[in-house]
Amino acid sequence: MGQEKLTKQERDWILYDVGNSAFILLVSTIIPIYFNSLASGAGLSEVDYLAFWGYAASVSTIAVAIIGPVLGTVADTKGFKKPLFAVSLLAGAAGCVLLAFPSGWFSFLAVFVAAKIGYNTSLIFYDSMLVDVTTPKRLDQVSSQGYAWGYIGSCIPFILSLFFVLLHGKLGISMRQAMAIAFFLNGAWWIALSIPLLKGYRQEHYAELPSHPARSSLKRLFCTLQEIRKQKHIFLYLLAFFFFIDGVYTIIEMATAYGSALGLDSSQLLLALLATQVVAFPCALVFARVSKIWETSRLLKVCILAYAAISLFAVQLDKQWEFWLLAVLVGMFQGGIQALSRSYFAKIIPADKSGEYFGIYDICGKGASFLGTTLVGLVAQATGKASAGVGMLTLLFFAGFWVFCRADRAND
Repeated sequence: MGQEKLTKQERDWILYDVGNSAFILLVSTIIPIYFNSLASGAGLSEVDYLAFWGYAASVSTIAVAIIGPVLGTVADTKGFKKPLFAVSLLAGAAGCVLLAFPSGWFSFLAVFVAAKIGYNTSLIFYDSMLVDVTTPKRLDQVSSQGYAWGYIGSCIPFILSLFFVLLHGKLGISMRQAMAIAFFLNGAWWIALSIPLLKGYRQEHYAELPSHPARSSLKRLFCTLQEIRKQKHIFLYLLAFFFFIDGVYTIIEMATAYGSALGLDSSQLLLALLATQVVAFPCALVFARVSKIWETSRLLKVCILAYAAISLFAVQLDKQWEFWLLAVLVGMFQGGIQALSRSYFAKIIPADKSGEYFGIYDICGKGASFLGTTLVGLVAQATGKASAGVGMLTLLFFAGFWVFCRADRAND
C-alpha cells in the first residue's frame, strides 16, 4: 500500500474495530431475522415487525445522544477515558450474550436496546482515541484501516455463527440454541479483541483532574457547544454529518429487516450481507490510499452521492439478485464514508477536547440515526409499503451533500 508500518498502538486500536464489528454485523444480518421469527410467532405483521425494529434502534440511539456528550466530556479528563471505555464495551458485550435468553419479542428488543447503548457508547471513547494513537498525517489511513479490518475480521465469528444458524437442524439443535451459540461466540470475540487496546492505550491529550469533575465536565461541555456555534465549518460539518450518516446507519440497521419484509430468502440475505463485508475490506483500503492523492472532502462528496443513488435503487428492489447488487454497492462505499467522516472531523477539532467533540459527533452520527429508522417505520406503516419508507432516505443524502458543500467552503 506504499505506507508506513502500523505502530503497536495503531494495531491495538484497529483490533477493537475488528472486535465490535462482529456485533454490528449480527445486528444487520442474523438478529433481525431471528427477531422476525419471534415477532411472527406472536402474530405481528411484516410491516409492524419492520416498524418495531426501527423504533428499537431509535430508542437506543436517542439514549446515547442524550448521555454521549456528557460522557465524552468526562472522558477528556486525565485517566477517565480508558475506564469509561472498558465499562461501556463490557456492557455491550454482556448485552450481546444476554440476547440468548429472552423468548418473547418485546423482552428481546429490551435487551437489544441495552446492548446497542453499550456498543454505541463505547464508540464515543474509541473514536476519540484516534488522535492519541496516531499522527495527524495518518488519520485517514488509520481510520480507514480500522473499518477495513473490522469488515473482514468480523466475518470470522459471523461465518461460524452462520454454520450453527443455517445448519441447526442437521446438528440436532433448535434455532434458539443455535442463536445462543452465536450470541456467546460474538460476545467473547468482542471482549477478547478489546484486551490489547485496554492494556496498551495511553491518553496523550487530556484535561487535568479538577476538584469538582462533574461540575467541571458540564461547564466544559457548555463552553464547547458555544465554541462550535462560533466555528462555522465545524457546525456545518456536524449538520451535514447528521443527515448523510443517518442514512448510512439506517441502511446498515435495516437492510436485512427490509429484505425480510419483502419476503426475500433469509439465507440469501445473510450471504449477500456477508458479501458486503468482503467487498468493503479492499474498498476501504482503496479509499485510504486515494486519500493521499485526493482531498478527503472530495472523496466524501463522492460517497454521499453514491449512497443517494443506492437508496433510490432500493425503492424498486423486489428480486433476490437486486438485493445482492445492493449489498455489493453498499460495500464499495460503506468503509469510505465512515472512515473519512471520522478522520475529517478529527482533523478540524482540538485534540485535547477530542472526547467532548466526539461525544457531540456521536449525536450527529449514530445518535441521530433515530431519524432515519423512525422515518422508515412511520412511512412504512402509514403507506403499508416498506419501499416507501426506504425511499425517504434519499432526501437525507441530498440534504447532507448540500450542507457538506457549504461546510467545506467554510473550512477553506
